[in-house]
Amino acid sequence: MLRSGPRRVETNAGLADEKALGVGDALAGARRARERMPSMAELQQIGLRHPAAELVRDIQRNRTGIPRRTFVAEGLFENNVVLEAGVTIDTFLWCPGAAYSDEARTRSKQLAERARRSYRISEKTLAHLSERPNPDGLIAIARLPDIDPEAIAFRKNGLILVIDGIEIPGNLGTLIRTADACAADCLVLTNRRTRLTHPKVLRSSQGMSVRVPAIEFDEVAGAVAWLGRHAFTVYLADTDDSQNYRSCDYRGRTALVVGSERYGISPAWQQAGFRRIGIPMLGAADSLNVAVSAAVLLFEARAQMNQWDKTG
Repeated sequence: MLRSGPRRVETNAGLADEKALGVGDALAGARRARERMPSMAELQQIGLRHPAAELVRDIQRNRTGIPRRTFVAEGLFENNVVLEAGVTIDTFLWCPGAAYSDEARTRSKQLAERARRSYRISEKTLAHLSERPNPDGLIAIARLPDIDPEAIAFRKNGLILVIDGIEIPGNLGTLIRTADACAADCLVLTNRRTRLTHPKVLRSSQGMSVRVPAIEFDEVAGAVAWLGRHAFTVYLADTDDSQNYRSCDYRGRTALVVGSERYGISPAWQQAGFRRIGIPMLGAADSLNVAVSAAVLLFEARAQMNQWDKTG
């Protein structure tokens, strides 16, 4: 018979023994919380006027005053990302009548175990709270982790996407998804105009906004200094007075800066003296969508760093 580890004794003395064996206070606290957690059938039923339901609606409607870095995950896909990424789950709302698969029921138990608080809701309440059809009976309020800029260890060919002043959530989400696709080390945000936790960012990034580390700087000067300390070569994506992006050497640590849909890269970046690079426009249009431009530049940088021309 397989043995999974030391026997657990359901007494305070047993808990002390567990600590002595090295389980630790955090794990012991989580164990006690699980013991106190009601079964799924015993979860308290709440309605739209409950503070937890109101918080979901406030986040979905992008209202001010919501807790920092808090977002809503709906349905199996988004909640699977939340579980896999290991982010903090504040609240879980479970609607068993809207769960159409065994996987949803399995995930509901995992989410309830991880959440600080869990509630049961009706299908009518779920319909009012959800922004997507058929959310599998799963809604969670979770929190993106805080990232310490000085704690990130960069490789010799580190790659960063700097997002300056982006306004449209769908564009921000697509930029995040693109950064993940080319294995960028992290995102840097300056002059932020839309929240990382906006519902459309989570959906357009296909959940990658939870996975890709993102650092926000209040001032461009702080981001410039930080990139300099970590020996990054910085390029500004700009069509004015720029050189062809294919002519640059992206080997080594590289940061690519893309700017606002309407105004481009802010003056503070322009005044820092970095090289401008551009993508030739061969038709009547004078520019590409910012996410498309970023994809072209990021994959060119990755191709050089990984020597795709030699490896195929």
